[in-house]
Amino acid sequence: MALIVLTSASGSPGVTSTALGLAMTWPRPVILVDADPTGARAIPAGYFGGAQLPNDHTIIDLAVSHRQGTLAEDLPRMLIPVPGTGVQLLSGPQNHYQARALDSLWEPLGGVFKSLERTGQDVIVDAGRLGLEGFAMKLTTQADLALLVTRSNLPALVAASSWATTLRESFTRAGALDSLGVLAVGPGKPYDNREIAKVLERPVIASVAWDPSSAEVYTYGAKPPRKFEASNLTKSLRAAVQSVRAGVTRSRAQLGVATEGILR
Repeated sequence: MALIVLTSASGSPGVTSTALGLAMTWPRPVILVDADPTGARAIPAGYFGGAQLPNDHTIIDLAVSHRQGTLAEDLPRMLIPVPGTGVQLLSGPQNHYQARALDSLWEPLGGVFKSLERTGQDVIVDAGRLGLEGFAMKLTTQADLALLVTRSNLPALVAASSWATTLRESFTRAGALDSLGVLAVGPGKPYDNREIAKVLERPVIASVAWDPSSAEVYTYGAKPPRKFEASNLTKSLRAAVQSVRAGVTRSRAQLGVATEGILR
């Protein structure tokens, strides 16, 4: 099983839309986790259009499960199927106050996610913005691959560079620096992946196209436009999935972790 975490330094580089797009393009069953500490609930409000969900469970319920010693057993019933896909959503906190209660959950939840290998499931986490109270750092540093998501313009890279230093230090302390990379949104506008990697001192593992009209499918649940499957965004997501999976394999190989389940 692969545990993949996406996060950002500032602004709105497209972490949630990218995480959802990757999940819906993923070739295996996948759990998409909303760990955004702001409580924005961007996927229920955006992709689902505020519609009534099949259940009202959130990640906060798992904090209770952890205290009761039933975290692994309770996880499956907290998940919300995304119709027509192999994605199940673990909905995030309802407000930023709730996120404060999650700090003790992140480390054991990461262990539960990793134990799902026997079920053939992968996990993609939208961790939201770095530095906020309740941020899932203890989950992020357990990832098979953690990706700092950034646009390619100068303000975005300046903001990301400071947090890239913090992440490098955190992953180095965890002995997992090879598990940290970058995902570029809209490379070449104006800086390319080589330049982004040089500034952030981590490799660009994958990139997705800057394609706002197509992204509305994931951001707002918009009806897919004509030729959506051939859009720049969709094509780049397919390529990104392959790059991310290859990045996971490399990372796990560096750490001496078996990669059999990921390659299937």
